[in-house]
Amino acid sequence: MPPSFYRIVFLQACFLALTSASPAPRPNAVGPRDPLITPSLVDYSPSPTREEKRGVVSDLTSELDSAWGKATSGVAGFFQGWPTGDAVASSLGLRSSDLAALPTNVLNLDPYANWTSSGWNVRFHGNVYKQPNTSTADLNKLANKFLIGTDITSLPPDQQDQARNVTAEIFVVQQGGVNVSTIHLEPAASQGSSGQPGGGGAVTATGGTQDVTLPYVTTREGDFDVFMPIKSNGLTAGNATQSIQRLNTHVEGATLGNATAYLVPETGFTIVSDIDDILRVTKIYDPAQGILNSFAKPYTPWENMPSIYANWSASIPNMHFHYLTTTPEQATRNYMQYIYSTYPGGSFDTRPLNFSDVAATLSIRKFLLVKIFQTFPHRKFILIADTSNSDVMRDYPQMAIDYPDQVQCIFLRNTTATDPSDHFPYDTAGFKNLNQQMYMFFLHPNDLTNLDIQNGQCYNHSIPQNLTFGYQGLPFGVNTGSGGNSSGSGGKTGAAAASGARVGMVVLAALAAAVCVFL
Repeated sequence: MPPSFYRIVFLQACFLALTSASPAPRPNAVGPRDPLITPSLVDYSPSPTREEKRGVVSDLTSELDSAWGKATSGVAGFFQGWPTGDAVASSLGLRSSDLAALPTNVLNLDPYANWTSSGWNVRFHGNVYKQPNTSTADLNKLANKFLIGTDITSLPPDQQDQARNVTAEIFVVQQGGVNVSTIHLEPAASQGSSGQPGGGGAVTATGGTQDVTLPYVTTREGDFDVFMPIKSNGLTAGNATQSIQRLNTHVEGATLGNATAYLVPETGFTIVSDIDDILRVTKIYDPAQGILNSFAKPYTPWENMPSIYANWSASIPNMHFHYLTTTPEQATRNYMQYIYSTYPGGSFDTRPLNFSDVAATLSIRKFLLVKIFQTFPHRKFILIADTSNSDVMRDYPQMAIDYPDQVQCIFLRNTTATDPSDHFPYDTAGFKNLNQQMYMFFLHPNDLTNLDIQNGQCYNHSIPQNLTFGYQGLPFGVNTGSGGNSSGSGGKTGAAAASGARVGMVVLAALAAAVCVFL
């Protein structure tokens, strides 16, 4: 076998050792239910974001090497450890006077707003930073640390430019402990900072023009995240309309800082969608290709997924689209621009910088899911992602258990079945006691057509599921778990499956223990 084969096996062993740390839940059977929801637990008063301490690392290249080292222990590891704030300033030789002369930028993430007894409540969140004037030569050196096996000078000019732009977005100096400048609100005739039409079926607000000031300074890493009540000023009350209303939000005094707020009614449907490998071709499970696709190559839709979302937007009244990616904030501006131009407009979530340790990284998706579920306790949610994310495979079925009245459908693209370069196993154990009618593992966007998701039809019976409710895609054809579902047998069952699973787990555990330290 070629060395690459054994490296893949070893990486799978490490991955399995990491992802099997906590047992999968064994809940009672859960299925779609009527929307009888308990009162929201969200504290609607403004509150500051939590803050995590970070060490200051002065050497950018050594920190990048450390980040790549973490990638060998799991795909998500690569997105940890990027230098921030003082580390960037120190490594680039920036003095305080140099920083003071730079304009202030704001990554203003598209917010959602809910209706409360006090009126509309907008969740303003994002990051305040300054962009150093980094030379082309330095950006090339930094970009080459990301582009595995590829030198930036070998790329076409347009891809070189994108790689430098994304790298520059990562190496910014976050502004901690500062006030976010006044945010100006006004009706939005279109969505997004680039003014594309659409907006997920939303309508232009009837009022709402005003200025708001956030009550807290930014965290150490420049983040802000706070629910703020706003004045009506002609807005339609949330209990008097089923329409989603759009408001432009602009941070005054910032070179960048435009976004669109979505004022979402109490009831209706919200799609919570991942982006990588479900809305665009990323191949995050193939690090060299995944990084090249993220840094240099133009973002490309996955098959005809845009038409599926466009149809849902047009056919389901007042559909709210919420895009949730665990990519760090520094790299999400391109994601937002891509969504603006390719998919229905909607609110946005990403991994804030103050969630920087490994444990928080693995739980941030659940944290953000719980936040939006509890903000809209009477809405139904459609959760969409792919099998290459271990947190999705854990968190999506758990949300159906924790919030059974709110999860309408779960749709997961099976990347191991559609892309031979995906060698990472995934765990389906969390789905064992869910009603098959509320979830589906699918292969192509067309598998989602003609489903009546409004009435809870989430499973296309022509698409075999073949689940053994354990780890799928393990080396040597070993899958853990037992039993299948109504659409397929899912490989070995009974004693043969149990025996094979035990052997596979022992082999993988041994590999993980002996090899992980050396990768």
